[in-house]
Amino acid sequence: MSGSTEGGLRLGVLDGDGIGPEVVAATTTVVDAALGAAGVPPVEWVPLPFGRAALDEFGDAVPERTLRELERLDAWILGPHDNASYPGGHADPPSGRIRRHFRLFANIRPARAYPGVRAAAPDIDLVIVRENTEGFYADRNMAIGSGEFAPTPDVALSVGLITRAGSTAIAHEALRAARARRGRLTIVHKANVLPLTMGLFRSVCYEIAAEYPDVTVTDEHVDAAAAHLVRAPADYDVLVTENLFGDILSDLAGELSGSLGIAPSVNCSARKAMAQAVHGAAPDIAGRGIANPVALQGSAALLLRRLGERGADQRVLTAAGALEAALGAVLAAGVATPDLGGTATTSEFTGAVERALGRP
Repeated sequence: MSGSTEGGLRLGVLDGDGIGPEVVAATTTVVDAALGAAGVPPVEWVPLPFGRAALDEFGDAVPERTLRELERLDAWILGPHDNASYPGGHADPPSGRIRRHFRLFANIRPARAYPGVRAAAPDIDLVIVRENTEGFYADRNMAIGSGEFAPTPDVALSVGLITRAGSTAIAHEALRAARARRGRLTIVHKANVLPLTMGLFRSVCYEIAAEYPDVTVTDEHVDAAAAHLVRAPADYDVLVTENLFGDILSDLAGELSGSLGIAPSVNCSARKAMAQAVHGAAPDIAGRGIANPVALQGSAALLLRRLGERGADQRVLTAAGALEAALGAVLAAGVATPDLGGTATTSEFTGAVERALGRP
Protein backbone atom coordinates (compact mmCIF):
# COMPACT_ATOMS: atom_id res chain seq x y z
CA MET A 1 0.00 0.00 0.00
CA SER A 2 1.46 3.36 -0.95
CA GLY A 3 1.95 5.77 1.90
CA SER A 4 3.16 2.95 4.12
CA THR A 5 6.54 2.28 5.65
CA GLU A 6 7.86 -1.23 6.44
CA GLY A 7 4.31 -2.56 6.29
CA GLY A 8 2.83 0.20 8.45
CA LEU A 9 0.66 3.13 7.51
CA ARG A 10 1.81 6.72 7.08
CA LEU A 11 -1.08 8.99 8.01
CA GLY A 12 -1.25 12.76 8.11
CA VAL A 13 -2.32 14.66 11.22
CA LEU A 14 -3.93 18.11 10.87
CA ASP A 15 -4.95 19.37 14.30
CA GLY A 16 -7.22 22.25 13.34
CA ASP A 17 -8.67 24.78 15.76
CA GLY A 18 -10.62 24.90 19.01
CA ILE A 19 -11.06 21.36 20.32
CA GLY A 20 -9.27 20.04 17.25
CA PRO A 21 -5.93 19.23 18.87
CA GLU A 22 -7.70 17.46 21.75
CA VAL A 23 -9.94 15.21 19.65
CA VAL A 24 -7.20 14.54 17.09
CA ALA A 25 -4.82 13.35 19.84
CA ALA A 26 -7.61 11.19 21.28
CA THR A 27 -8.17 9.73 17.83
CA THR A 28 -4.57 8.87 17.00
CA THR A 29 -4.36 7.14 20.39
CA VAL A 30 -7.27 4.78 19.70
CA VAL A 31 -6.17 4.16 16.12
CA ASP A 32 -2.78 3.04 17.45
CA ALA A 33 -4.54 0.76 19.93
CA ALA A 34 -6.86 -0.76 17.32
CA LEU A 35 -4.09 -1.39 14.79
CA GLY A 36 -1.76 -2.76 17.44
CA ALA A 37 -4.39 -5.23 18.61
CA ALA A 38 -4.87 -6.37 15.01
CA GLY A 39 -1.14 -6.95 14.52
CA VAL A 40 -0.51 -4.00 12.20
CA PRO A 41 2.89 -2.30 12.51
CA PRO A 42 2.81 1.10 14.23
CA VAL A 43 1.54 4.08 12.26
CA GLU A 44 3.98 6.77 11.21
CA TRP A 45 2.00 9.89 12.08
CA VAL A 46 2.95 12.91 9.98
CA PRO A 47 1.95 16.21 11.69
CA LEU A 48 1.28 19.01 9.21
CA PRO A 49 0.51 22.74 9.58
CA PHE A 50 -3.20 23.49 9.23
CA GLY A 51 -5.77 25.98 10.49
CA ARG A 52 -5.29 29.15 12.49
CA ALA A 53 -1.87 28.18 13.82
CA ALA A 54 -0.66 27.67 10.24
CA LEU A 55 -2.27 30.93 9.18
CA ASP A 56 -0.46 32.82 11.93
CA GLU A 57 2.90 31.18 11.16
CA PHE A 58 2.83 30.86 7.38
CA GLY A 59 0.12 33.31 6.29
CA ASP A 60 -1.96 30.42 4.94
CA ALA A 61 -4.32 28.01 6.73
CA VAL A 62 -3.25 25.29 4.28
CA PRO A 63 0.40 25.96 3.43
CA GLU A 64 1.82 24.56 0.21
CA ARG A 65 4.15 22.32 2.23
CA THR A 66 1.05 20.67 3.74
CA LEU A 67 -0.45 20.00 0.32
CA ARG A 68 2.87 18.63 -0.95
CA GLU A 69 3.17 16.21 1.95
CA LEU A 70 -0.46 15.11 1.63
CA GLU A 71 0.32 14.19 -1.99
CA ARG A 72 2.67 11.53 -0.58
CA LEU A 73 0.10 10.12 1.84
CA ASP A 74 -2.89 7.87 1.29
CA ALA A 75 -4.93 9.36 4.08
CA TRP A 76 -5.06 11.78 6.97
CA ILE A 77 -7.06 12.84 10.00
CA LEU A 78 -8.40 16.39 9.89
CA GLY A 79 -9.39 18.24 13.05
CA PRO A 80 -12.29 20.72 13.04
CA HIS A 81 -11.54 24.31 12.14
CA ASP A 82 -12.96 27.70 13.09
CA ASN A 83 -12.46 29.63 9.85
CA ALA A 84 -15.32 32.01 10.71
CA SER A 85 -12.97 33.64 13.22
CA TYR A 86 -10.05 34.00 10.80
CA PRO A 87 -9.08 37.55 9.79
CA GLY A 88 -10.56 39.10 6.66
CA GLY A 89 -9.53 37.50 3.40
CA HIS A 90 -8.94 34.09 4.99
CA ALA A 91 -12.47 32.99 5.88
CA ASP A 92 -12.80 30.26 3.23
CA PRO A 93 -12.93 26.81 4.86
CA PRO A 94 -9.43 25.31 4.75
CA SER A 95 -10.89 21.82 4.58
CA GLY A 96 -12.59 22.88 1.35
CA ARG A 97 -9.25 23.75 -0.20
CA ILE A 98 -7.93 20.29 0.63
CA ARG A 99 -11.09 18.65 -0.64
CA ARG A 100 -10.92 20.54 -3.95
CA HIS A 101 -7.18 20.03 -4.38
CA PHE A 102 -7.49 16.25 -4.13
CA ARG A 103 -10.98 16.09 -5.65
CA LEU A 104 -12.42 14.20 -2.71
CA PHE A 105 -15.71 13.72 -4.51
CA ALA A 106 -17.47 11.48 -1.98
CA ASN A 107 -18.48 12.45 1.55
CA ILE A 108 -19.64 9.32 3.38
CA ARG A 109 -21.74 10.08 6.47
CA PRO A 110 -23.19 7.14 8.44
CA ALA A 111 -25.81 7.73 11.12
CA ARG A 112 -26.70 5.12 13.69
CA ALA A 113 -27.82 5.24 17.29
CA TYR A 114 -25.45 3.91 19.94
CA PRO A 115 -26.80 2.02 22.95
CA GLY A 116 -26.34 4.28 25.95
CA VAL A 117 -26.87 7.49 23.97
CA ARG A 118 -30.36 8.94 24.06
CA ALA A 119 -31.52 9.22 20.46
CA ALA A 120 -34.65 10.64 18.89
CA ALA A 121 -34.55 7.68 16.49
CA PRO A 122 -33.08 4.63 18.27
CA ASP A 123 -33.60 2.46 15.18
CA ILE A 124 -31.68 4.67 12.75
CA ASP A 125 -28.89 2.91 10.82
CA LEU A 126 -28.17 4.46 7.46
CA VAL A 127 -25.45 6.00 5.31
CA ILE A 128 -25.72 9.27 3.38
CA VAL A 129 -23.42 9.40 0.36
CA ARG A 130 -23.00 13.07 -0.53
CA GLU A 131 -21.48 14.30 -3.77
CA ASN A 132 -18.74 16.60 -2.55
CA THR A 133 -17.43 18.62 -5.49
CA GLU A 134 -20.47 19.98 -7.35
CA GLY A 135 -24.05 20.93 -6.52
CA PHE A 136 -25.23 24.25 -5.14
CA TYR A 137 -22.29 25.28 -2.96
CA ALA A 138 -20.62 28.37 -4.35
CA ASP A 139 -17.07 27.20 -3.62
CA ARG A 140 -17.47 23.99 -5.60
CA ASN A 141 -19.05 24.85 -8.91
CA MET A 142 -16.78 27.25 -10.83
CA ALA A 143 -13.31 26.77 -12.27
CA ILE A 144 -12.50 30.40 -11.46
CA GLY A 145 -14.35 32.60 -9.02
CA SER A 146 -17.39 31.95 -6.91
CA GLY A 147 -20.68 30.40 -7.93
CA GLU A 148 -22.46 33.31 -6.28
CA PHE A 149 -22.58 36.79 -7.69
CA ALA A 150 -24.58 39.99 -7.33
CA PRO A 151 -25.31 42.03 -10.47
CA THR A 152 -26.73 44.78 -8.24
CA PRO A 153 -26.62 45.32 -4.47
CA ASP A 154 -30.22 44.14 -4.31
CA VAL A 155 -29.98 41.06 -6.54
CA ALA A 156 -27.96 37.93 -5.80
CA LEU A 157 -27.64 34.84 -7.99
CA SER A 158 -26.25 31.38 -7.37
CA VAL A 159 -25.11 28.75 -9.88
CA GLY A 160 -25.63 25.05 -9.34
CA LEU A 161 -23.46 22.50 -11.12
CA ILE A 162 -24.37 18.89 -11.92
CA THR A 163 -22.30 16.87 -14.39
CA ARG A 164 -22.66 13.39 -15.78
CA ALA A 165 -19.10 12.58 -14.66
CA GLY A 166 -19.70 13.73 -11.09
CA SER A 167 -23.05 11.98 -10.85
CA THR A 168 -21.58 8.77 -12.27
CA ALA A 169 -18.76 8.69 -9.73
CA ILE A 170 -21.00 9.26 -6.73
CA ALA A 171 -23.59 6.77 -7.99
CA HIS A 172 -20.96 4.03 -8.12
CA GLU A 173 -19.81 4.95 -4.62
CA ALA A 174 -23.35 4.80 -3.24
CA LEU A 175 -24.27 1.58 -5.02
CA ARG A 176 -21.16 -0.16 -3.72
CA ALA A 177 -22.05 1.00 -0.21
CA ALA A 178 -25.60 -0.31 -0.59
CA ARG A 179 -24.36 -3.63 -1.93
CA ALA A 180 -22.13 -4.01 1.15
CA ARG A 181 -25.03 -3.23 3.51
CA ARG A 182 -28.70 -4.16 3.04
CA GLY A 183 -28.93 -3.71 -0.71
CA ARG A 184 -31.19 -0.65 -0.84
CA LEU A 185 -30.44 2.78 -2.29
CA THR A 186 -32.57 5.93 -2.29
CA ILE A 187 -31.74 8.71 -4.77
CA VAL A 188 -32.64 12.07 -3.18
CA HIS A 189 -33.27 14.95 -5.56
CA LYS A 190 -35.62 17.82 -6.47
CA ALA A 191 -36.17 17.07 -10.13
CA ASN A 192 -39.77 18.27 -10.00
CA VAL A 193 -38.58 21.91 -9.77
CA LEU A 194 -34.98 21.54 -11.02
CA PRO A 195 -35.56 19.22 -13.97
CA LEU A 196 -32.27 19.85 -15.77
CA THR A 197 -29.76 19.66 -12.89
CA MET A 198 -31.55 17.32 -10.50
CA GLY A 199 -33.10 15.48 -13.42
CA LEU A 200 -29.64 14.72 -14.76
CA PHE A 201 -28.47 13.58 -11.33
CA ARG A 202 -31.43 11.23 -10.90
CA SER A 203 -31.20 9.85 -14.43
CA VAL A 204 -27.49 9.10 -14.20
CA CYS A 205 -27.94 7.35 -10.85
CA TYR A 206 -30.59 5.09 -12.38
CA GLU A 207 -28.39 4.41 -15.40
CA ILE A 208 -25.49 3.32 -13.21
CA ALA A 209 -27.85 1.30 -11.02
CA ALA A 210 -28.43 -1.03 -13.97
CA GLU A 211 -24.90 -2.32 -13.32
CA TYR A 212 -25.93 -3.35 -9.78
CA PRO A 213 -28.99 -5.58 -10.26
CA ASP A 214 -28.67 -6.85 -6.70
CA VAL A 215 -29.42 -3.36 -5.30
CA THR A 216 -33.01 -2.11 -5.05
CA VAL A 217 -33.12 1.55 -6.12
CA THR A 218 -35.87 4.12 -5.49
CA ASP A 219 -35.95 7.91 -5.48
CA GLU A 220 -37.56 10.66 -3.39
CA HIS A 221 -37.82 14.43 -3.47
CA VAL A 222 -35.60 15.97 -0.80
CA ASP A 223 -38.49 17.55 1.14
CA ALA A 224 -40.32 14.22 1.26
CA ALA A 225 -37.09 12.48 2.26
CA ALA A 226 -36.58 14.91 5.16
CA ALA A 227 -40.07 14.20 6.47
CA HIS A 228 -39.65 10.46 5.92
CA LEU A 229 -36.32 10.55 7.71
CA VAL A 230 -37.95 12.00 10.82
CA ARG A 231 -40.98 9.71 10.66
CA ALA A 232 -39.36 6.37 9.81
CA PRO A 233 -35.56 6.50 9.53
CA ALA A 234 -35.29 2.71 9.71
CA ASP A 235 -36.81 2.58 6.22
CA TYR A 236 -33.53 3.85 4.79
CA ASP A 237 -30.32 1.99 4.07
CA VAL A 238 -28.15 4.20 1.81
CA LEU A 239 -29.13 7.61 0.42
CA VAL A 240 -27.26 9.36 -2.39
CA THR A 241 -27.67 13.04 -3.14
CA GLU A 242 -25.98 16.26 -4.19
CA ASN A 243 -23.89 18.45 -1.96
CA LEU A 244 -26.33 20.86 -0.34
CA PHE A 245 -29.08 18.30 0.22
CA GLY A 246 -26.54 15.83 1.61
CA ASP A 247 -25.19 18.37 4.07
CA ILE A 248 -28.64 19.17 5.42
CA LEU A 249 -29.93 15.60 5.56
CA SER A 250 -26.78 14.25 7.21
CA ASP A 251 -26.95 16.87 9.97
CA LEU A 252 -30.58 15.91 10.52
CA ALA A 253 -29.67 12.22 10.61
CA GLY A 254 -26.83 12.94 13.04
CA GLU A 255 -29.17 14.66 15.47
CA LEU A 256 -31.75 11.88 15.13
CA SER A 257 -29.03 9.38 16.07
CA GLY A 258 -28.25 11.26 19.28
CA SER A 259 -25.92 14.17 18.55
CA LEU A 260 -23.63 15.69 15.94
CA GLY A 261 -20.96 14.90 18.52
CA ILE A 262 -21.10 11.25 17.47
CA ALA A 263 -21.51 11.83 13.71
CA PRO A 264 -18.52 10.58 11.68
CA SER A 265 -17.61 11.14 8.06
CA VAL A 266 -14.88 10.42 5.56
CA ASN A 267 -14.11 12.42 2.41
CA CYS A 268 -12.58 10.36 -0.34
CA SER A 269 -11.58 9.76 -3.91
CA ALA A 270 -10.24 6.61 -5.50
CA ARG A 271 -6.76 7.41 -4.14
CA LYS A 272 -7.15 9.60 -1.07
CA ALA A 273 -9.22 9.63 2.10
CA MET A 274 -9.68 12.22 4.84
CA ALA A 275 -11.33 11.52 8.21
CA GLN A 276 -13.32 14.56 9.32
CA ALA A 277 -15.96 14.79 12.03
CA VAL A 278 -19.24 16.45 11.08
CA HIS A 279 -19.17 18.87 14.03
CA GLY A 280 -17.26 22.15 14.37
CA ALA A 281 -14.37 23.42 16.46
CA ALA A 282 -16.38 24.33 19.62
CA PRO A 283 -13.97 27.08 20.74
CA ASP A 284 -16.07 27.70 23.86
CA ILE A 285 -14.90 24.43 25.42
CA ALA A 286 -11.41 24.23 23.93
CA GLY A 287 -8.74 23.39 26.48
CA ARG A 288 -11.18 22.24 29.17
CA GLY A 289 -10.61 18.54 28.56
CA ILE A 290 -14.28 17.71 28.02
CA ALA A 291 -14.47 17.57 24.21
CA ASN A 292 -16.32 14.58 22.80
CA PRO A 293 -13.94 12.58 20.56
CA VAL A 294 -16.49 10.00 19.33
CA ALA A 295 -17.21 11.63 15.96
CA LEU A 296 -13.56 11.86 14.94
CA GLN A 297 -12.71 8.45 16.37
CA GLY A 298 -15.61 7.01 14.38
CA SER A 299 -14.37 8.89 11.32
CA ALA A 300 -10.96 7.27 11.79
CA ALA A 301 -12.64 3.86 11.86
CA LEU A 302 -14.25 4.68 8.50
CA LEU A 303 -10.84 5.75 7.24
CA LEU A 304 -9.24 2.47 8.33
CA ARG A 305 -12.05 0.48 6.71
CA ARG A 306 -11.46 2.28 3.43
CA LEU A 307 -7.70 1.73 3.60
CA GLY A 308 -8.19 -1.92 4.46
CA GLU A 309 -10.54 -2.45 1.53
CA ARG A 310 -8.29 -0.59 -0.88
CA GLY A 311 -5.21 -2.52 0.18
CA ALA A 312 -7.04 -5.83 0.73
CA ASP A 313 -5.53 -5.87 4.23
CA GLN A 314 -7.69 -7.91 6.56
CA ARG A 315 -5.73 -6.72 9.59
CA VAL A 316 -6.65 -3.10 8.91
CA LEU A 317 -10.27 -4.11 8.33
CA THR A 318 -10.22 -5.97 11.64
CA ALA A 319 -8.87 -2.86 13.37
CA ALA A 320 -11.64 -0.73 11.84
CA GLY A 321 -14.34 -3.10 13.06
CA ALA A 322 -12.76 -3.36 16.49
CA LEU A 323 -12.64 0.42 16.88
CA GLU A 324 -16.29 0.78 15.86
CA ALA A 325 -17.26 -1.97 18.32
CA ALA A 326 -15.18 -0.43 21.12
CA LEU A 327 -16.86 2.95 20.73
CA GLY A 328 -20.24 1.28 20.96
CA ALA A 329 -19.28 -0.79 23.97
CA VAL A 330 -17.91 2.17 25.92
CA LEU A 331 -21.00 4.30 25.25
CA ALA A 332 -23.28 1.37 26.11
CA ALA A 333 -21.45 1.08 29.44
CA GLY A 334 -22.45 4.65 30.25
CA VAL A 335 -19.05 6.28 29.75
CA ALA A 336 -19.62 9.59 27.97
CA THR A 337 -18.52 13.21 27.90
CA PRO A 338 -20.78 15.94 29.34
CA ASP A 339 -22.42 16.83 26.01
CA LEU A 340 -23.91 13.32 25.99
CA GLY A 341 -25.00 13.53 29.61
CA GLY A 342 -21.92 11.84 31.08
CA THR A 343 -19.09 12.98 33.31
CA ALA A 344 -16.03 11.57 31.52
CA THR A 345 -13.24 13.79 30.31
CA THR A 346 -11.82 13.41 26.83
CA SER A 347 -8.89 11.42 28.18
CA GLU A 348 -11.10 9.23 30.41
CA PHE A 349 -13.33 8.33 27.49
CA THR A 350 -10.33 7.64 25.28
CA GLY A 351 -8.77 5.45 27.98
CA ALA A 352 -11.98 3.43 28.18
CA VAL A 353 -11.88 2.86 24.42
CA GLU A 354 -8.24 1.79 24.63
CA ARG A 355 -9.13 -0.77 27.31
CA ALA A 356 -12.03 -2.04 25.21
CA LEU A 357 -9.51 -2.59 22.43
CA GLY A 358 -7.33 -4.65 24.75
CA ARG A 359 -4.69 -2.09 25.64
CA PRO A 360 -4.06 -2.12 29.42
